[in-house]
Amino acid sequence: MNLSDSQTGGSAPRRVSAMEAVLTHLRVAIERGEYAIGDKLPSEAELCRTLEVSRPVLREALRALQTMGLTVAKTGKGTFVIANTVEDPTFGDYAASDLLEVRRHVEIPVAGYAALRRTPENLDHLAHLLDRMERETDTTAWVAMDSLFHLTVAESAQNPVFRRVIEEIRDALARQSAFLNELGGRREQSNREHRAIVEALIDGSEPDAVEAMSHHLDRVETTLTDIVRAPRTHSPLEGGPAA
Repeated sequence: MNLSDSQTGGSAPRRVSAMEAVLTHLRVAIERGEYAIGDKLPSEAELCRTLEVSRPVLREALRALQTMGLTVAKTGKGTFVIANTVEDPTFGDYAASDLLEVRRHVEIPVAGYAALRRTPENLDHLAHLLDRMERETDTTAWVAMDSLFHLTVAESAQNPVFRRVIEEIRDALARQSAFLNELGGRREQSNREHRAIVEALIDGSEPDAVEAMSHHLDRVETTLTDIVRAPRTHSPLEGGPAA
């Protein structure tokens, strides 16, 4: 098996990264029962040799398995399988379903308030941040700005409680953003959705802002659902391009 640290893939619309290929390979093996609940995965060194990938790529895949709730890492002991199906990924302290529920109840009305209450300074900050995000090529930097974008929208609503709520979940938002971008190729689409939100705020349109934020969260949920669904029937490492 050979995977470079660049991207691989065939006829799929979105090329599959080495990390995603490794993740899918391990996830399929767990779901097929090749690694049963309670089993310890091979060591990092062994997996790197077998899959012919670098340790950073493997570690990213192992972290994703933990986010999906399939494995747990025990310090000094290794990585163990704790489930054979993906139910509800966890981002930091929060389950994905809980996080999305709160985001819908908070960020959608917040966008409406922001359209009515935003200041010229808020709009300048958002426009500058959006421009930076659209030019950014480093995923880690983009993810940090993504969570800052949502915090800035909350600040634009001129209610410190809203800002505090988003600040509380900011780490989870960043983890979710990184997960969706790595496995769902969300960045360009998210940039477009963010721009629609900012344009609604500039126009001072509460209905448009509510609609734009609702659409954004709908797309987040759809992408997350697609990732959680059963993976391809075969691992990309077993031959054939990923679908």
